[in-house]
Amino acid sequence: MNVPFQLSVIVPHLNEPEDLRRCLRSLNAQRESGISFEIIVVDNGSKEMPKAACSDVPDLRLEREMVPGPGPARNLGASVARAEVLAFIDSDCIAQPGWAHAIVALMTERPDIDLVGGDIGVLMVDPRRPSAIEAYESIYSYRARDYVERYGFAATGNMAVRAQVFRTVGPFGGIGTMEDTEWGQRATAQGKRIAFLPEARVLTPSCKTFAELACRWDRHVAHEFRKVSGSRTAMLGWLAGCTAVVVSPLAESFRILRTDRISGARNRLLALVCLTRIRLHRAWRMLDLALHGDAGRFVERWNREGA
Repeated sequence: MNVPFQLSVIVPHLNEPEDLRRCLRSLNAQRESGISFEIIVVDNGSKEMPKAACSDVPDLRLEREMVPGPGPARNLGASVARAEVLAFIDSDCIAQPGWAHAIVALMTERPDIDLVGGDIGVLMVDPRRPSAIEAYESIYSYRARDYVERYGFAATGNMAVRAQVFRTVGPFGGIGTMEDTEWGQRATAQGKRIAFLPEARVLTPSCKTFAELACRWDRHVAHEFRKVSGSRTAMLGWLAGCTAVVVSPLAESFRILRTDRISGARNRLLALVCLTRIRLHRAWRMLDLALHGDAGRFVERWNREGA
């Protein structure tokens, strides 16, 4: 007999048991709002199954998907979910108060909405003195409203969709795709309606080192390169884009001055320094791929630890 859950929360996991424990603690706290939900943790091939992190959480099932990538892990979670609304959150995210309630309320009150993307913020070690990477990521790494309203997808670190809509659109792609972008744009191309839901907010830690941040961008750049490889015209556009990335910090300095995501001259300067450094790295990676190809060496890294 199925339990009448209002929400199924799906959490892919790979080798981050302490982050997962913190995520599950934040999800369990959502029960105070009176929303009934189940949690489905899908391990994606960790060295050790996160049984300890999951042991004290009610209405939780732990599954395992050995096909690499968060997309296949989420697909397995969706296939065993029992609620009519599916919510996806990453194992290093912390759901803020009211997260589950906001999702269920919107999906109940707005039957015309098929999927939603929530807000994503950076969890800072010391909010009074963020690091350069934290300041940068607060502005640039999680532009959740833009993803929804300008590009037609929701980041799967904080996304919800009706179960029937998910089945109609089909599964997430594998490790060779940017699965949230591809799935969301596939859904909206089919006429599914998407909305931004700022009340459903999560926080996620920033990259700890520049190497982690660079690795994330390497994967993104490699995915984009696969779209142009083999076309001379597209390759010329790629090289022009490389040049644009080099000079882009000049224009972006105005965004940093105006943003409300951070405050103070020190933090804005740190953000600009980190932005300049990562844009130069991206330009170098774009040139490297244009000269040598082999995007697969970057695409297959999906989590930070694996880098």
